[in-house]
Amino acid sequence: MSEVVRLTFVSHAMTDAMAAGRFPTDEPLNSTGHRQVDACVELGRTDSAYCGPEKRARQTAELLGLPARIEPQLADLDCGRWRGDVLGGVRPAELAIWLTDPARAPHGGESVVDLIGRVGTWMESLTSRRGRLVAVTHPSVIRAAILIALDAPPKSFWRIDIAPVSRTVMHFRGHAWTLRSAV
Repeated sequence: MSEVVRLTFVSHAMTDAMAAGRFPTDEPLNSTGHRQVDACVELGRTDSAYCGPEKRARQTAELLGLPARIEPQLADLDCGRWRGDVLGGVRPAELAIWLTDPARAPHGGESVVDLIGRVGTWMESLTSRRGRLVAVTHPSVIRAAILIALDAPPKSFWRIDIAPVSRTVMHFRGHAWTLRSAV
């Protein structure tokens, strides 16, 4: 075992909702998503694997050959009543509130601040562990984790792009998470 926690976040592969610019539901990967995972480079040795509860995260983990435990705290940002809607179908004033005030959730779902708190609680639960961990989850969860590692303000959330099947590696050494790489 190593002396640090090495946590690799893997963003789930492409879905039809992502391709169409819709707020996600519990949709599966599409054919492009399957090809993305097939082209993915091996993750190497893993001591423990986790995934979000949604179908797209579970399928990505399965296609990567990871025996991932479903972790509810790795669930996607809850978009409330916007779930399944196209981005352009949301009233501009409501969308502006959501994109500029991370404490608000005009869609009746979860705020960015609440998501960051949830992800932070999960990351904190890993700090007594050692070894190589993998979490297959959603771009929103990975954005939250990056903000936590960098101690960045929640208003920076939407300034981080996370590509499908990308990897974000973090280490926990002693007292803090550090961002090692994002590929």
